[in-house]
Amino acid sequence: MKQVEIKGVVAALLTPMHTDESINTAELRNQVDRMIDGGCHALFTFGTNGEGYILTGDEKRLVLETVIDQCGGRVPVYAGTGCISTRETVEQSRMAQELGADVLSIITPSFAAASQEEIYQHYKTVSEAVDMPIVLYNIPARTGNSISPATAARLAQIQNIVGIKDSSGSFANILAYIQVGKAKANGSFSVLSGNDQLIIWTLLAGGAGGIAGCANVYPHTLSSVYDLFMAGRVDEAITANESIGALRDCFQYGNPNTIVKTAVRLLGYPVGNCRAPFNQVPEKGMETLKKLLAENAAKGMC
Repeated sequence: MKQVEIKGVVAALLTPMHTDESINTAELRNQVDRMIDGGCHALFTFGTNGEGYILTGDEKRLVLETVIDQCGGRVPVYAGTGCISTRETVEQSRMAQELGADVLSIITPSFAAASQEEIYQHYKTVSEAVDMPIVLYNIPARTGNSISPATAARLAQIQNIVGIKDSSGSFANILAYIQVGKAKANGSFSVLSGNDQLIIWTLLAGGAGGIAGCANVYPHTLSSVYDLFMAGRVDEAITANESIGALRDCFQYGNPNTIVKTAVRLLGYPVGNCRAPFNQVPEKGMETLKKLLAENAAKGMC
């Protein structure tokens, strides 16, 4: 199994699209370079910001091949391979391993309610089907299913399950997962915040960093949160983390990943819209975003 340290600010890479909603691989390559040049410590494909929920299997293969090729080993590449069924999750995970991804991030099954035992068996089956590090992904607001700390503790005992991304929005939940990591007997279990505003607080509590959608807009600012923290410059890290608050306030105007992709497009990058129907931003939202981006540019945010 690959040995990959789960740490830092991982950019939840968006998926650029042409006007016909096909994948814009040329711009995808540009965004890979932009995230790495901005200091991001790893790249995450097919998360919420990557629109993994709406891409076909063939499109996921194309995106992952492109990202891995363009990255060229400069930073680890995470592949979001979670699907509703265990069978398809195994298929996608094996595809990612075949292409050379470094880490799998597997979201919980969605739509149908799953018991904690079903969630445990789902991840256990996938872990036995691949020889790769797996980061669990908890985002109950989107999936309807949550990984309890007790289930995370059971899963943490599986050798290649090495961490969890928590997007529940509950810091208490993050703290509970961190306790799971401290108790793991056979190696590390890293906790990553899926809420951009909680990255510094996760680090201070003993977590490993975060997977950040807002890094698509401000890669340097987000990655500096981890770098400043590691350098012992905690107050500066807190300030950097808090500086994205106004951008996140714009999430009131639409789907968060739609707002993020729109912001990147307004910065001048031809990333296109999110795939329909999740692509609407009202006029007031566009005006607010444009004003915010101009203000942050004047502050030197990038």
